[in-house]
Amino acid sequence: MGDGLIFNVDLEDFEQRVIKSSHTTPVLVDFWADWCAPCHAVAPHLAKVIGDFAGRVRLAKVEVDEGENMKLAGRYQVRGFPTVMLLRDGDELARFSGARPAHWIEQWLDEHLAG
Repeated sequence: MGDGLIFNVDLEDFEQRVIKSSHTTPVLVDFWADWCAPCHAVAPHLAKVIGDFAGRVRLAKVEVDEGENMKLAGRYQVRGFPTVMLLRDGDELARFSGARPAHWIEQWLDEHLAG
């Protein structure tokens, strides 16, 4: 996570690191929990996609059980984990829930970033 393309975020810095930065580079937000097996299953696929997209999109990871991060999940009406949202220009473009393979995520991103 040292290249800045994948980073942890919480309630305190979400506005700056996700909403504001999505005005320059789209941001995927991964709402996940440590106890959630599908969350752990999708994580390496998300990391691969972020690497393949080479700076065209960033990934913010929100651990919902840390601090007050569940408030973020509530704000975005997240109903299950993992939920992955795509934000651009401060707005949600799309979301998906559950573990998905890297090729599915890449196609999903291509579709939503094309506009």
